[in-house]
Amino acid sequence: MTTRIAIIGGGTGGLCLAHGLRKAGIDVSVYERSRTRTERLQGYRVHINPHGSAALHECLPSGLWERFLATTGTTNGAFTFLTERLNELMVIDSELTWSPDPASSHHSVSRISLHQVLSDGLDGVLRHDKEFVGYRREGEVVVCEFADGSTAEADLVIGADGANSRVRKQFLPEAARVDTGIIAIAGKHPLTEEARKRLPARLTDGPAMVMPRTGAGLFSAPHELSGAVSVNDETAGCDPVLFDNTSSYVMWAFAADNRRYPDDLSTRDGEALRSLVLDLIDGWDPAFKELVAGSPAGTVSRLPILTSKPVAPWPTSNITLLGDAIHSMTPFRGIGANTALRDAQLLCRNLVAAQRTGAVRAAVADYEQRMRDYGFAAVRDSERSARQFVSENRAGRTMARGMFRFFQAVPPLKRKVFSDHGDS
Repeated sequence: MTTRIAIIGGGTGGLCLAHGLRKAGIDVSVYERSRTRTERLQGYRVHINPHGSAALHECLPSGLWERFLATTGTTNGAFTFLTERLNELMVIDSELTWSPDPASSHHSVSRISLHQVLSDGLDGVLRHDKEFVGYRREGEVVVCEFADGSTAEADLVIGADGANSRVRKQFLPEAARVDTGIIAIAGKHPLTEEARKRLPARLTDGPAMVMPRTGAGLFSAPHELSGAVSVNDETAGCDPVLFDNTSSYVMWAFAADNRRYPDDLSTRDGEALRSLVLDLIDGWDPAFKELVAGSPAGTVSRLPILTSKPVAPWPTSNITLLGDAIHSMTPFRGIGANTALRDAQLLCRNLVAAQRTGAVRAAVADYEQRMRDYGFAAVRDSERSARQFVSENRAGRTMARGMFRFFQAVPPLKRKVFSDHGDS
């Protein structure tokens, strides 16, 4: 018996799963609320770690996997921890994280380019302008209802509709997201030849985590498109810098507890946010001020940081959840998209196997149990990193900086501790 699968939400995890299911000949449809694939562009880079790479390699057709690789940026891979005075605390060298196999390595990709790849090859599967409003059960069938009055029947519904998931709200109303009290302000500095002359290599050659003595932090990462194949066919009518996925840039994000910000933060535009960050990093090395000041105002935005909370196991049924719809997390370890891709890979494997055995409910139950374990572990790790990133505890921050210096001074210990740095 053929299982009809409906995926609600055309984001990273949902589209990856759709490709894997379609490749296996399974009846799958994706319902995405955006009217076109360009309606909700996201202009920053995303880090794909080995979990994400393995999922994309397994689920995508070979041609799209090669296209994904062709759109990724280049970096030497070294991850540097810095003080606010630009002094090195520790460097995680590229040989500790790099793999010769692209399917088990790290990649930097524009979110726009990734969405272009994942949206391709799904004719007849991906349906736009389908805003999900709820579902009802009719026996063993789930009827999905959309804002345009249409419906779709499915034997299994997968909520992949993001952190504000409507599927989750109806299916697991007790599952909550909470405000961490942390706010990030992010921007993009074009990585031109002139910028390379003005900015230090520590900020242009690889990711960097800046740890001042207390109260805030800054993360930066280059996205260099040397030789990468990306197209700007999705940027019409959008900010020419924020949504340009053909030019190199350095992405940065300053984060602090909301008590460090003025009360009117939510009303400030990009120019005012940029000026505020410059004030907040006054006294840091001038290179950081150059990075922020050189970022066009249109690329600067405010990002409130929310996180999900672990949910007790629920009875397995013909509805389940994937990615941010169930375990949304802070961006402070860069693993949200990768955890969604890991979900897609696991669920795809289970459902493909279930087509031979007919045990779809058991396949979903196994997925849910394993996904809860690693997904909420990632949520906890991510929130812990966020708290440490903005900690006002001067003694704790001093201890952390000392620990990084110790690892840097003892290379064998650093290799042992950070050789599996794939989740960062």
